[in-house]
Amino acid sequence: MVSDHIQMLDDVKNGTRIAAVIAAIRQRIAGRSLTAGDKLPSIRALARSLQLSTSTVVEAYDRLAAEGVIQARAGSGFYVASQAAPLALSEIGPKLDRAVDPFWVSRQSLEAANADLKPGCGWLPPSWLPDDGMRRALRTLSRTEGASLADYGTPLGLPPLRQLIARRMSEHGIDASPDQIMLTESGTQALDLLCRFLLEPGDTVLVDDPCYFNFHALLRAHRAHIVSVAYTPSGPDIEQFAKVLSEHKPRLYITNSAIHNPTGAVLSPVTAHRVLKLAEQAGLTIIEDDIFADFEHAAAPRLAAFDGLERVIHIGSFSKTLSASARCGFIAARPDWIEGLTDLKIATTFGGGRLTAELVLNVLRDGSYRKHMEGLRLRLSRAMTDVNARLKNLGLESWIEPQAGMFLWARLPDGLDSAEIARQALMDNIVLAPGNVFSLSQSAAGFLRFNVSQSQDNRIFEVLRKAMARKPDMAAAIQRIA
Repeated sequence: MVSDHIQMLDDVKNGTRIAAVIAAIRQRIAGRSLTAGDKLPSIRALARSLQLSTSTVVEAYDRLAAEGVIQARAGSGFYVASQAAPLALSEIGPKLDRAVDPFWVSRQSLEAANADLKPGCGWLPPSWLPDDGMRRALRTLSRTEGASLADYGTPLGLPPLRQLIARRMSEHGIDASPDQIMLTESGTQALDLLCRFLLEPGDTVLVDDPCYFNFHALLRAHRAHIVSVAYTPSGPDIEQFAKVLSEHKPRLYITNSAIHNPTGAVLSPVTAHRVLKLAEQAGLTIIEDDIFADFEHAAAPRLAAFDGLERVIHIGSFSKTLSASARCGFIAARPDWIEGLTDLKIATTFGGGRLTAELVLNVLRDGSYRKHMEGLRLRLSRAMTDVNARLKNLGLESWIEPQAGMFLWARLPDGLDSAEIARQALMDNIVLAPGNVFSLSQSAAGFLRFNVSQSQDNRIFEVLRKAMARKPDMAAAIQRIA
């Protein structure tokens, strides 16, 4: 127990007091240095050893007891609950045994500790987001009427936010009335609702190769048959696209047409017109994911603008530019589809998230948001140049020079497998995004996707250099031992 006190003292010195005491005890339980039935130090003894006030330890113990992590026994003290938390490998070391599949990057990124580095994740660091605007919006909301804080939202979602989204879409040439827009809890929920609405198990869906890896995961959850088409610097390979439509007759095509994930490419007007012509001939519906719209320096072509929302469905969200914690997305589609989607939304989530919609509306109305985005685009551009140069020094070559956004799709030197590189980097608490998690054809083993906003730490490049220098058979041996 003395060694536990020393470790807990170190943990508390590195964090807020009550939270650090809670985290330290949780870590001891997860790591099995405290097991079910073990007695915790008395409040006075722990406060004295950690150099804290007794009230701090009382509050920490009370919170842990309220959650059922520990139990108070009258006249005896505090004990670890009889049903202790399962052994948490994340508290001991990184999970190296999970298959490198579409869930791999998501799980590693979402479960990473605060000190871990995440150049493979798909979001901005908190310090790059408009936290001042979010705080102002939260303060404003705290003073609003009770309905905003307590009531369900309408099925379509907050009318003023839908009106604002319609105006923002018109800047990209997409003509949609507010009644053609339905708010969702996120871009992912928008995709999920559309898959529920448009697909039956076994239907074929076309995706880009490479594409955002969660498209694969979501479509498999809907038991769809997935086919892919190679993506080029100007959009999908048109010859392959036509061939796939003829041979597989997909029901849907899901793509990014602004800033493509993971490549950073931009759809050209010529390719967009050809895609739409082929889609019309084949009766293909297109879902256009426009989640990175605000990162653009100049607006790229939108399929929905050329199509007029006839067979193209346009979706987006605000998680990348405002907050991943405040989940809010939208669907823009033709009126008869919005009608059916509204019923489906009620069936699956009932009312909308009114509080989050109000929060997003307040931030977007704030005059500082445009200034923030101007500064963010410049910051990303500088980071893109810097990270690209540092990767080139290590022997990695960018597939293209992205015009905007946060992603750099980089090719490793010949003979190196990005999955093995990613596993090795994870041993140093660095989460990378190996190419084949984005590739249905598994043809991107030599690529890594880098989020330049999350690639500012020198340790990333040092660990990457060491991982690239190791022989593949050595990496496999390390994996087997782990």
